[in-house]
Amino acid sequence: MKLAGVVPYTVEIEPGTKMNFWIPKETLKKSKKSDKNSKVEPKKPTKPAILFIHGFAAEGIPKNTQIYIPDLLFFGGSYSDKPDRSPSFQAHCLVKSLRILGVEEFVLVGFSYGGMVAFKIVEEYPEMVRAMVVSGSVLAMTDTISESNLNRIGFKSSADLLLPTSVKGLKTLFALSVHRPMWFPNRLFKDFIEVMDTNRKEKAELLEGLVTSSNEDVTIPRLQQNSIQEDSDKKYQLFST
Repeated sequence: MKLAGVVPYTVEIEPGTKMNFWIPKETLKKSKKSDKNSKVEPKKPTKPAILFIHGFAAEGIPKNTQIYIPDLLFFGGSYSDKPDRSPSFQAHCLVKSLRILGVEEFVLVGFSYGGMVAFKIVEEYPEMVRAMVVSGSVLAMTDTISESNLNRIGFKSSADLLLPTSVKGLKTLFALSVHRPMWFPNRLFKDFIEVMDTNRKEKAELLEGLVTSSNEDVTIPRLQQNSIQEDSDKKYQLFST
């Protein structure tokens, strides 16, 4: 990642809540007068900023842009002791982190679960988003549709599907998610499960926080920005409204 011009940086949003980012290396350059042992505070980006938000099973580059890649809460070391597990809270923490990093405007790119967080950002902080690209995502998941589709493929909950505890379960997830699944040795599947096992309880709560009641109205934001949406993520097609 460092060869791509980004370096790791942790943002403490508030006591008990932090987010890890990959941020542009040039925004962390020390001035000549800086103490060698002091923490370097990031500077405001000098080029158009792009925010990449990863999907549920991942841990989060042109020369004329500056790329910011966060790990969402409970992925890759990002954590919060707050009870809120909604996409709206993820969006709030991302925006607060970006402002701490000096970013006030950006192009938003979200994939899968990250796309649902992206929709919340553009809904609640439209003034910050110049344009948006979303892939493999939906605006919301309702309880009746998600339960019906989960039962159809033999799962009791979205956590059973998206947080598998066995190689067999992970292979099923891959078969549902990938157009042409590739062969991998079982050892790689086991390693993947070990990585995803971190913060399992909180991740299951994140999935619960995605589902809205069928009786609730889903807010469809009116996008003023240029936007592109692509919906080939089979996982979220199972739950889409």
